[in-house]
Amino acid sequence: MGTAARPGFDTDILRQGVEGQTPETLLSLYADDAEIRLVNRNATPSNPKVLHGRDEIGEMLSDVYSRDMTHKLEGCVVQGDRAAYSESCQYSDGMRVLSESMVTLRDGKISEQIIVEAWDE
Repeated sequence: MGTAARPGFDTDILRQGVEGQTPETLLSLYADDAEIRLVNRNATPSNPKVLHGRDEIGEMLSDVYSRDMTHKLEGCVVQGDRAAYSESCQYSDGMRVLSESMVTLRDGKISEQIIVEAWDE
């Protein structure tokens, strides 16, 4: 009796997606029915912004990647069906944003993600 290999989460594609200038690569890492809960200065923990499915996630990523800013993947840890990563961003005016993500994986794709952002203010 053999065992089937489970697809892994591709951290190289994550880095390419985060640091790239278009959202398509990053969007390819999400399951069709993925959900994101975003907590930041405008979406508090008791009222997070929730995105459902690749269409809504794609709209958010298109908005983010249309801005004059850089993105850098600072680190990523994958263990089983969970991953966590840090992303630092900087707008052209010098404002910085730090984003921490905890993700749940299904078949090598992100099925759930919690993002917590902190902004220079």
